[in-house]
Amino acid sequence: MSVRVQAEDFSLQREYDEVLAEAGDAGAVVTFTGLVREFHQTEDSASVASLTLEHYPGMTEKALADIEQQARQRWPLLATRIVHRVGAMTAQEQIVLVAAASAHRHAAFEAAQFMMDYLKSRAPFWKKQATSEGENWIESRDSDEAAIARWQKT
Repeated sequence: MSVRVQAEDFSLQREYDEVLAEAGDAGAVVTFTGLVREFHQTEDSASVASLTLEHYPGMTEKALADIEQQARQRWPLLATRIVHRVGAMTAQEQIVLVAAASAHRHAAFEAAQFMMDYLKSRAPFWKKQATSEGENWIESRDSDEAAIARWQKT
């Protein structure tokens, strides 16, 4: 399955191997792995004890599949993968994987970046961070919307 939402961690090597096997004669496989940061949008720089991601099952998977499909329509991709974790995580845990395989590196790089940009701003996840100062929901950032703007077709 090329799109998954799960609580458990994932193996980057296993995911890469599966993408490579699916892609066949790929010339490039680009992967991006996002990690939980120790410091994230805190005004007082308090370290993050945990990050909890919530989602609506079914709705989230559909949104991720739509993002993947858009990438496949824009670039000549041989294989793709999106794995996104939910639940409670601590600093430096893997949170997301995006992979794109193509005959050429430019398509693979652009598709992976496109999928990640859309995940950050359009995927229905809600993030709550816990610090020594308490808990708060993480708001979307203007930079995420700016990243999307460059992919908009005119």
